[in-house]
Amino acid sequence: MFAALRPLLFALDPERAHGLTIAALRTGLLPAAAPDDPILRTRLAGLDLPNPIGLAAGFDKDVLVPDAMLRLGFGFVECGSVTPLPQAGNPRPRLFRLVEDKAVINRMGFNNLGLEHAVVRLQARRGRPGTVGINLGANKDAADRSADYVTGVRAAAALASYVTINISSPNTPGLRALQDGAALADLIARVVEARGAIAVPVFVKVAPDLEKPDFTVISRAAIDGGIDGLIVSNTSISRPMLRSNFAAETGGLSGAPLAPLAMAALQHFAAATGGALPIIAAGGIASGADAYARIRAGASAVQLYSALVYAGPGLVGRIKADLAALLRRDGFASVAAAVGAG
Repeated sequence: MFAALRPLLFALDPERAHGLTIAALRTGLLPAAAPDDPILRTRLAGLDLPNPIGLAAGFDKDVLVPDAMLRLGFGFVECGSVTPLPQAGNPRPRLFRLVEDKAVINRMGFNNLGLEHAVVRLQARRGRPGTVGINLGANKDAADRSADYVTGVRAAAALASYVTINISSPNTPGLRALQDGAALADLIARVVEARGAIAVPVFVKVAPDLEKPDFTVISRAAIDGGIDGLIVSNTSISRPMLRSNFAAETGGLSGAPLAPLAMAALQHFAAATGGALPIIAAGGIASGADAYARIRAGASAVQLYSALVYAGPGLVGRIKADLAALLRRDGFASVAAAVGAG
């Protein structure tokens, strides 16, 4: 079905096409995925997952379709990014398909309906099965961006399966400065204090565009501060060789060209953390082989989004089937057994 619809979707502005996709998912008419192969069941920071394939933040910014995406076969879904106050984001056009490169460039700027709306949506699904996390951002004009994350944690931590602190979007000026040593340590301390006794994992999502010392600094701050895991990585401001006419657009690059940089960042963080923190790998994952390579490089789970733009929802099932086959081929009894194996 997606093969037939793709030309029609690609004829539309990318944001319009995405809006129609969300509307279709909200009807609830899509068929449920087949049960997962038992070999794919795993644990991540205390979370029981039916499979390690997650939906990355950015697809469902406003917690509109998490259960629909779980029905499509994702092992976990991350909604957001959500900011304390609603914001329109950057001017359009701000989303570009680089078809020749199987890539996307976005400069959305944390456009979302705000934390209050997200909290209402999370409250509405309380008691339903499935792992649904919330990705928190900071408002562009916030005087104290760390305070925005504290606000988000206080409002959403008790309602989400996990919370992600997104300090790596390239589309909010100055946001990535929160990855620097002292600023990151302060942010983590405030976020962990805000979480208090709520038993919810907190992850930090980092950029792929880092210098060598940054991997150690960020890892040390996360471990010492009590963070439960890292998401490696966000979109990139770098521009590898690209063929599309949109290659010069500003914003974060995702999709196939990001894969080498994201893999390198994963390897650096796996070495820097020494297995002390679980890592979720993201960036350029589009096949079971991609997911398997990230797991063997040290990831406990993976996330994807841009690959769905080009391959459609059937990609999730194909990735899971291929991953299960690869695990069995190499003699692994579980996903966990393969983490960091090579």
